[in-house]
Amino acid sequence: MRKKPRSGPDAGVVTAACAGDRQALDHLLTQCLPLVYNIVGRALNGHADVDDVVQETLLRIVRGLPKLRDPSAFRSWLVAITIRQVRDREQARATDRDRRTHLEDAETITDPALDFAGLTILRLGLTEQRREVVEATRWLDPDDQELLSLWWLEETGELERAELAGALGLSDRHASVRVQRMKKQMEVSRVVVRALVAAPRCVELDETASTWDGTPSALWRKRFARHIRGCGVCQGLDEGLLPMDRLLSGLPLVAVPAHFDVSRLLDAVPTTAPSGHGGARGRHGNRSGRIGGKQVVGGSAAVAVAVVAALVAPRLTGGSSPTTAVASPSPTPVVSVTPSPTLSPSATPSKSPSPKAKPSPLPSKHTPAAPAHIASGAKKGVGVWTFGGVSQALAASGASWYYTWSTQHSGITTPSSGSFVPMIWGAKSVTDASLAQARSYGPYLLGFNEPDMAQQSNMTVEQALQLWPKLMAAGRILGSPAVAYGGDTAGGWLDRFMSGAGTKGYRVDFITLHWYGGDFRTPQAVRQLTSYLAAVYARYHKPIWLTEYALIDFSQGTRFPSAQQQADFVTASTKALDGLSYVQRYAWFGLGADPSKPSSGLFTNGTTTTAAGRAFQSAD
Repeated sequence: MRKKPRSGPDAGVVTAACAGDRQALDHLLTQCLPLVYNIVGRALNGHADVDDVVQETLLRIVRGLPKLRDPSAFRSWLVAITIRQVRDREQARATDRDRRTHLEDAETITDPALDFAGLTILRLGLTEQRREVVEATRWLDPDDQELLSLWWLEETGELERAELAGALGLSDRHASVRVQRMKKQMEVSRVVVRALVAAPRCVELDETASTWDGTPSALWRKRFARHIRGCGVCQGLDEGLLPMDRLLSGLPLVAVPAHFDVSRLLDAVPTTAPSGHGGARGRHGNRSGRIGGKQVVGGSAAVAVAVVAALVAPRLTGGSSPTTAVASPSPTPVVSVTPSPTLSPSATPSKSPSPKAKPSPLPSKHTPAAPAHIASGAKKGVGVWTFGGVSQALAASGASWYYTWSTQHSGITTPSSGSFVPMIWGAKSVTDASLAQARSYGPYLLGFNEPDMAQQSNMTVEQALQLWPKLMAAGRILGSPAVAYGGDTAGGWLDRFMSGAGTKGYRVDFITLHWYGGDFRTPQAVRQLTSYLAAVYARYHKPIWLTEYALIDFSQGTRFPSAQQQADFVTASTKALDGLSYVQRYAWFGLGADPSKPSSGLFTNGTTTTAAGRAFQSAD
């Protein structure tokens, strides 16, 4: 792996911080925070406790600085403190987990399906071997997960071997042995991952797994590995495995979430705090993220996707977005029609057949809607639900098309410069009335909404294929079901649907996708989006409609970027999407915005835009 030069803190800054210089201390903590976040984030596998452990680590650094004798040893000292905090947290969590399990309270243990690796695979569609590497981390011992986080930073040039060894309390030679052992366990884990997802899966392996609860562990890694070594069916699964350092090559550091404010943390520490290493809270002290009852930094919802972003951006598909032009038909305008009076509109976007209850917009400063210039590109669209002033907002948005997750748009007037595209939301929407209504609105028809999600249309591939001929009859230009994730994944929901459609001779004219980004840095988010689209196009070679997209982190609850971050992403992403010839249309999520709640919406009423709304208006 190509290593970049490591830059450590200036010895003078460390010395000044040790002497109590607040400005130097602020600078020092800000400079070392990304390193701490990377160590903790990867060692804890993106767990919700990452923010608390990082904060506790920084507090211990502040308290211990006056006793640091050698400023040049700061980085090694910092890494050692960080690892101690990770171990303390792991020990505390293990004790708590055992206690609750003995009380038969297992339902309170975090669902393994919601861990960092699962979120990585679920939302961002890693290329196959990177996916295997991420999932394989679940099978490591906690000590090896901790070591993996340090080794990765060594490979990227952020740590030296002496610092890695010092953090573990080992000699360089012993540390090298540990690293090699960890890498060997990772290779074994990757083969286990392959064996468990093989289709068809080995019958004897199924028998071995009959008592497995589905939770990866070192014990079950050993059991599965023992079977694989002696099995004629499973042997050879390690063929073609790329070295981990090649798979991780060039990936950036974890981005520290914007809510983590070093200055606020220092403000909360008494001026007499740096009086000894460790403080009074002891080994299993305050993990609540509070100092003296005061919350210092925000919650940890950002952490899992921040770690995900570091693993997958910017090279999900091994390079930047393609530059080769791909011929695709121009969208055909649909004649504007008056709303149908026979069906009542949906009241909110959380009702079927509208979207997945993704909340409404960011609290921000709002200004009247009309900017100096409202652009209306042929690709630019928006998802719409009813709210006060919706028709006026739609007309002012500059969108050239829109949809409502339905076959009708009651209560919404289509602007003269725009068109409405109907959708068959799910299995219950496949009725004669809905199909006839879809035909009346023109040539385009969108397929099922997120059939791969239980909270959405929740359809099996077989069910979708069974109903597909009826959609083919209703739409002359028909889009695939819009999967929530994994559109580029071999064997994923969309891949199996497209294979089934091909076998049956069914028509799918374009691919419909959704995408939400949890990395709120504009360049990285745009690269992740375009890489995903490029991978999907490379798999199916069909035009793409991106019918829901925005910056929203769904990893643990729902988290939104700042108003300016969302606006910057609108500007950059629309420009990028307009430059991809195989992307025929895109639709922002969404038009409506509640000014009292965070979201990605564009208008709070008919005349008032959010920052994202103004950026959307100006997008060509």
